[in-house]
Amino acid sequence: MTTAATSKDNGQAKRDIVESTSPRDEYDTPWKEIIEEFLGELLAFLLPELYQSIDWSRTPEFLDQELARVLVDATATNRRVDKLIKVWLKDGTERWLLLHIEVQGDKDPEFEERMFQCYYRIYDLFRMMVVGVALLADMNDGWRPGEYRSGLFGSQIVYRFNAIKLLDYMDREEELKASASPFATILLAHLYAKKTKGHEEWRYQVKKEIIRGLYQKGFDHQKIRQLLRFIDWVLQLSKVANQQLSRELAEFEGESKMPSYVTSFEQIGMEKGEQKGRQEEGSSILLRQLRRRFQTLPGWVEQKVIDANLELLGEWADRFVDARSLEDIFGDDRQAAH
Repeated sequence: MTTAATSKDNGQAKRDIVESTSPRDEYDTPWKEIIEEFLGELLAFLLPELYQSIDWSRTPEFLDQELARVLVDATATNRRVDKLIKVWLKDGTERWLLLHIEVQGDKDPEFEERMFQCYYRIYDLFRMMVVGVALLADMNDGWRPGEYRSGLFGSQIVYRFNAIKLLDYMDREEELKASASPFATILLAHLYAKKTKGHEEWRYQVKKEIIRGLYQKGFDHQKIRQLLRFIDWVLQLSKVANQQLSRELAEFEGESKMPSYVTSFEQIGMEKGEQKGRQEEGSSILLRQLRRRFQTLPGWVEQKVIDANLELLGEWADRFVDARSLEDIFGDDRQAAH
């Protein structure tokens, strides 16, 4: 930006950014979409040996119904992002991947047991061996689960799973920026979302830099749009900041004569706003139903419903029909949803 007017506008925008309140970050929804859209890129980047063993000429299948049976029967109630995926290896054999992304920031002492629980429930129900993969997206460097052990009087169970700590990439920012892998961009956006929490002006600059970097990596239009959607979800800014960012990106596109993605960026924001509206409406309806049946609600129930995404709200609404108690709907977990 070279003109005095532009500098003045940017200065005002920065003041507006600092004075604005950012919406709370969300990770569950974008990570669910990323797993489905970028499964190959994710495995190629994080687990290259596994990636090389898979026959990618056969489209992976996401086993949502099978996983739902496991989660309904299992006792764990604090899952965040789980995907059960059928793939075929190059030798023709069928394998299932249990891909779990833990986005909560606190150490979970039951995490290893829950991974084992999912493993044995899948095997018990479907007689399928499972490759367990846990992406630990929290910021607790001292928490590194990877193995579940249980034993008594000479009888022992040991279950090991692949555990990848995304925090370990925190000091590899330049490598991620230079990488041609779409997942490197995804990882970079996630790490910066954690680092810039509560620092909107810094987040604004980071978000702009990541998006401008997309233009230069040669991704096709569909990939860029999917990546923009993830970046916009995890690096949330105030409305004022997003409007300013759209203007700066449009100016950059005009100067560099690159294809325009600002329209997609703005459309993503509209879609996100529509989804948030549906989520708020669903939360309000479910809370009204709960209050009519159970009268006064404990604070943990209200917080869970307010924080829940549309998928969870739908599950709870289905359980509400036959529920006789709050535990029938929410289980025994009294922690607020993230």
